[in-house]
Amino acid sequence: MKTGFRLYRGLEVYPLVYPHHATAPGSGHNYDEGFDAAVRIQEPESSGEAPRSRVFRLAVTRPFQTAGDARRASTAYAEHLIDTCSRDTNFLDLKV
Repeated sequence: MKTGFRLYRGLEVYPLVYPHHATAPGSGHNYDEGFDAAVRIQEPESSGEAPRSRVFRLAVTRPFQTAGDARRASTAYAEHLIDTCSRDTNFLDLKV
């Protein structure tokens, strides 16, 4: 399965959304407890070199109620990280 991404300022942004509590073996998903989110920011592929990337977890006090809320928040967080990163600093070096 190919994960969708958004291109933002030349970087690929992959929202990562997962249930707040892991699913127990043999049972169905429990989406009632909400969702957590992270985002992977990746440099685009260049010829012959593997793209570098980094995952940033969203630090929130409560889980998101819906997967859509978590996805939108992770995309907004990535845009914030990219926008506030100085030109002298690579996003891979950010201290978050």
